[in-house]
Amino acid sequence: MPFSRFNLIFVILHAVTSLFAAVSFAEETDKTRLPQRWAIDVAGGISWNVADAPVSTLPHRDSLEMSGRKVAGIVKWSIDKQRQLTLERTIFFPQLHPVLKTNQSKWGAYRSYLQTVVTDDHLPRLFVNSKRLTPGRVEKVSINGYLEFTHQPVAGLRVVRRLFPSTEQRAFLEMWTLVNETDAPIIVGTGTATSEHKTYGWGKNGTSQLRMLIATRNPPSFTIAPGKSHTFSLDVIAAGEGESIQSVNATDEFLKRQAFLKTVSESLILETPDPVLDELFRFSKIRASESIYDSELGLIHSPGGGRYYVGIWANDQAEYVNPFFAYLGYDLGHKSAMNCYRAFSGEMNSDYRPMRYAFEIEGLVPPIILDRGDAAMIAYGATHYGLASGDRDKATELWPLIEWCLEYCDHKRNANGVIESQSDEMEGRLKTGDANLSTSSLYYGALKHAVDLSAALDLPAEQREKYSSQAKSLAAAIESHFGSTVEGLETYRYYDGHEKLRHWICLPLVVGIDQRTEGTVEGLFDRLWTENGIHVEKNNPNPKVSNVFWDRGTLYALRGTFIAGETERSLQKLTAFSRERLLGRRVPYVVEAFPEGNMAHLSAESGLYCRAIIEGMFGMLPTGLSQFSLTPRLPEQWTGMKLRHVKAFGHDFRIEVDRKDQQLNIRVIEEKSNSVVLDQAIESGETVRVRF
Repeated sequence: MPFSRFNLIFVILHAVTSLFAAVSFAEETDKTRLPQRWAIDVAGGISWNVADAPVSTLPHRDSLEMSGRKVAGIVKWSIDKQRQLTLERTIFFPQLHPVLKTNQSKWGAYRSYLQTVVTDDHLPRLFVNSKRLTPGRVEKVSINGYLEFTHQPVAGLRVVRRLFPSTEQRAFLEMWTLVNETDAPIIVGTGTATSEHKTYGWGKNGTSQLRMLIATRNPPSFTIAPGKSHTFSLDVIAAGEGESIQSVNATDEFLKRQAFLKTVSESLILETPDPVLDELFRFSKIRASESIYDSELGLIHSPGGGRYYVGIWANDQAEYVNPFFAYLGYDLGHKSAMNCYRAFSGEMNSDYRPMRYAFEIEGLVPPIILDRGDAAMIAYGATHYGLASGDRDKATELWPLIEWCLEYCDHKRNANGVIESQSDEMEGRLKTGDANLSTSSLYYGALKHAVDLSAALDLPAEQREKYSSQAKSLAAAIESHFGSTVEGLETYRYYDGHEKLRHWICLPLVVGIDQRTEGTVEGLFDRLWTENGIHVEKNNPNPKVSNVFWDRGTLYALRGTFIAGETERSLQKLTAFSRERLLGRRVPYVVEAFPEGNMAHLSAESGLYCRAIIEGMFGMLPTGLSQFSLTPRLPEQWTGMKLRHVKAFGHDFRIEVDRKDQQLNIRVIEEKSNSVVLDQAIESGETVRVRF
């Protein structure tokens, strides 16, 4: 990609990247549901048997994002009616920031990443008997932390293509394996020993050179014996700031990718009678964990999606995904969480001015100051993470930030006792009034956690009493100010004067405020629910609003309704939603939003999916550095469920919930020693306390 294209691509990338991902969804939305394409593989992952696919399922297109510490790739793929494959790979090198022109749009400045598009024009040139070899029809598509296409044989050669990122290098790879399925040797010519394309550009400071290489290396010809195979790779590699482009070994890089997948798959394992829930839970761990990047801020988690790299946000990272890492026990996740909170700690100020809500491009661009309720988001996430991590040193380091955020929120109480903010995490896309339900609910949840965390850190009793008193008065204020009849239901208005149901009415349920459970659940499941989960505001007269959904709203709603004890309805909705996301039209992860974002696979949402199970279905609530409560919601048709290798509270343990007559038997067991921490029978809906 010539340097002259760098600046233009920042403006148009979002539209180009996301449109491809959403086309299949848009084409099928108003049609009768088509035959299911995808199935769960016995060995893990999902696959689509294209060779035997009904014609009605073709053509089809989708995209998949994968990332490592220095690279991200969005692979857009389509299969036509003749079962022929077309690929386009948009590769990002997040830490390499091209210099910007003075007239560059602000979003160009905020989304400045070295990137390139690799199309089928870059494919290796292979010849058999002097004829150009083109991979045959697609036989199978597989996804399991990487993307794999198996083609039907042509000229006796079966082609298998596997795409994946390097875990630590600036490289995105596509391995080709040619399998000789004949009884005779096959000679393959390449026409050239090395095919490569180089790109040069100047970095953000005008001096560091950015370089990119797209290369396929093969000898001029090679022979494949009968039944044998030959493997090579198409490599997209970049370097900058005086570095040289280093070649990578695709086989070694794939082994490293597999090692990463094994690490996250073998921790925090969900086992239920529903394989769809189990597999989407596993996929969610992968997506949430792979999106961690080296940056000037240290290792940090970032959303991805073609727009958001080497940056952190008060909602996506501090609130959504960091607490998830406390249960997964993934080392890079822990490091990214602490680096996130450390960055926000630098924003504290003595006069309680609003802090920035994001550090885009490693914090190198000027911040936008807009109070979205970010202090409440950070406090809610940091208190939960501090407790569940079980690490006193981490919690102690986090405490000044937590204390500042809580004090900031208290400064924002209005005359009605609720918390004012300029917006919420939707950043003005919809009106939020002067004080919205989200900010007050998250602050309430943070206060409840702060009571437990301050006790765990042996802080003065007066501090705990202060936070407890503030939480009690805030709960009353939420009921008084937001409690209302909305669209005929006894639930919550989102702000003073708002008359429509909005997705965030679920937040009081999430933080344990349950006075209006019945009306709220009906609003979520009967009024706002669609085949893609909860809509933001279904009955808004503006179609640009009424057709909008964000999966984060759905995942919070499911967490909240499970917590509130609506087990059967919650399971029904969770099952339908999970099947659509894992095996439906846009796979295999939960998404950000539609139509904005066109269902991009933003990574923090995957952490929220896991939390809907951990905190919702299992009812796990941290109450100390080495203790938590459980209020499991075992569906009536299930005999049991497990979470194995939960790596939280300083331990590695499993939770077993089994139906025993009319009761639930709860067992908490240390994994390594197999010692029983708790074994107790309870009535459905009861809470047990677990202490190590």
